[in-house]
Amino acid sequence: MITYTSLNDYCLSNFGKKLYKLTVDGGFTCPNRDGTCGTKGCVFCSADGSGAFAEKGKNITQQLENAISRIASKKPQGYIAYFQAFTNTYAPVDVLRERFLCAIRFPDVQVLDIATRPDCLGEDVLDLLEELNKIKPVWVELGLQTSKEESVTYIRRGYENEVYLQAVQNLKKRGIYCVTHLILGLPHETEEDMKNSLQFALDAGTDAVKLQLLHILKDTDLANDFLAGKFEALTMEEYIRLLTVLLPMIPKEVSVHRMTGDGDKKQLIAPMWSADKKRVLNAIRKALEEK
Repeated sequence: MITYTSLNDYCLSNFGKKLYKLTVDGGFTCPNRDGTCGTKGCVFCSADGSGAFAEKGKNITQQLENAISRIASKKPQGYIAYFQAFTNTYAPVDVLRERFLCAIRFPDVQVLDIATRPDCLGEDVLDLLEELNKIKPVWVELGLQTSKEESVTYIRRGYENEVYLQAVQNLKKRGIYCVTHLILGLPHETEEDMKNSLQFALDAGTDAVKLQLLHILKDTDLANDFLAGKFEALTMEEYIRLLTVLLPMIPKEVSVHRMTGDGDKKQLIAPMWSADKKRVLNAIRKALEEK
């Protein structure tokens, strides 16, 4: 049987309870869209900057209130305020401070969770994160996606691997919990490539990983390549087998915050099997138990 430390395991151990994520939109953009390092975004990124499930169009407090109302039936005891869409440290520090403080001071929010790029963590931002981390735990999620150089170029990530390594080092120096995103199933990547990317993140010292199945979404350059027959999406069997290879590589002290991920069904082109989340999770659980 393959075992690992899940996000729920980590929260129960460190907070004494399960925490629910409240996904909010901070209203930020991305240097890979505004012309700083690109204008088209990453090849897989949707128009909403991976924030399809975030509350929108309201201030942070209202977004959190609305998100809580959606899960009230679950009677949660605590929350993670998750800034997901686009690059959530890409703004003047005064703007970041105001929006992050709204979230971190919200009742029953236990953690401030910030998704960003490694190249958007200047000293002033790191100072702010360190300041906030003294109020409540701050998690910073870095979109590495892959360490394979050819894939880095293809997906238009816009920064070198060394920038990620430096970002992890800078966060850990300040006692900030680091989560690394990895995409499984990028075009023309082999199992060995994906193992190498995971090992790269582990060697860097990441505290947690998110393993994300590649979703091919409408109106992306990735979708154009897929529809032109330039690559194939992973089957469910291939993906689950890949997890049985990767999960044993992850030490118990490194949490696994995600094993598949959700794609907006209205935008999803492939793999369509991923839309049945319950079936996928049950199949993953069964495969891990049988190993």
